[in-house]
Amino acid sequence: MAKLAEEIKMTTPFSLLEEEASLSIVRTADVLFQRMAELLKPFDLSSSQYNVLRILRGAKDALACGQIAERMVSRDPDITRLLDRMETRRLISRTRDGQDRRVVKARITARGLSLLEEIQPLIVAYHRGQFAGFGEKKLKQLVEWMEQVREPVQ
Repeated sequence: MAKLAEEIKMTTPFSLLEEEASLSIVRTADVLFQRMAELLKPFDLSSSQYNVLRILRGAKDALACGQIAERMVSRDPDITRLLDRMETRRLISRTRDGQDRRVVKARITARGLSLLEEIQPLIVAYHRGQFAGFGEKKLKQLVEWMEQVREPVQ
């Protein structure tokens, strides 16, 4: 198991343990993100698009752009353009709100749901493989630690 300092080819030690911990989290997130991108590439889907599909499937109703943006795991600064690409592929549909025409709501289409069903077994296998040696107790502890890390900055 490579240590972070070795992975990023540091020549001097970290000055703070907190800095090493923070950078280790960032590096780990990047590794996980890259692997997810590899899994989704054959489906011509980005991680953000996959996230939007999951959000809309879970919502069970149409959501405004702002509602989607606030639920995303990783923020996307241009949610409108992201949704444009997804609508072009007919993974989502968008309609103007009946009460307020300025509000555009998106919903997942049957095609989007079908794509999620096709991808799901690969994602499940990836997650199970990634954390196979952890066990339930360690996984719960990891989740709790990540929540504690995010709490002061949210």
